[in-house]
Amino acid sequence: MGVTCTEEGRRMTIQISGEVDHHRAKEIMTELERAVEAGLPRQLTLDLSGVTFMDSSGIAVLLRTYRQLAGLGGAMEVAGVPPQAGKVLKAAGLERLMPLEYKD
Repeated sequence: MGVTCTEEGRRMTIQISGEVDHHRAKEIMTELERAVEAGLPRQLTLDLSGVTFMDSSGIAVLLRTYRQLAGLGGAMEVAGVPPQAGKVLKAAGLERLMPLEYKD
C-alpha cells in the first residue's frame, strides 16, 4: 500500500496502490506533490492499477496533481483505472480534463 515513482527523462510514472479514501488522501497528495516537485516531469502517468478502493477523496488527489502539473507546463494521464475507481472519476467528469485509461 503506497506510492511508487519511476522516472525516465522528463517522463514520470507514479503507481498508487491500496485504498484512496479520506484516511489516506492527504498522505498521497503530499507524496505526489513531493515527487512532482523533485522530478519536474513534462509528462506524468498516474497508474491506478493497484488501487483497491477510491472514494471522492481520489478526485481531489487527481485534481490537485493535475493543477500542479499544469502550473509546471506538464501534462498528466491516468492509466490502469479499476472499474470501481472509474465510476467515481467518470461521475466527476475527470475524463474531460485528463485521459483516463481503464483496466481490462
